[in-house]
Amino acid sequence: MIVNGKEMELANGITILDLLDKLEIEPDKVVVEVDLEIIDKSEYNNKKLSSNSKVEIIRFVGGG
Repeated sequence: MIVNGKEMELANGITILDLLDKLEIEPDKVVVEVDLEIIDKSEYNNKKLSSNSKVEIIRFVGGG
């Protein structure tokens, strides 16, 4: 699985929520894209990832 451009060895079939938990990322502070498709936060616990998935996790950063 590719996460933010880096190859990671993760179990096949983990959910987005599992991945975010493993990476210690709060789900409400990011947007997740899987295979070029933005995933709705309501699907984070249902959307399963495969070893071929390409995941991008985009964090929101405040500024001013």
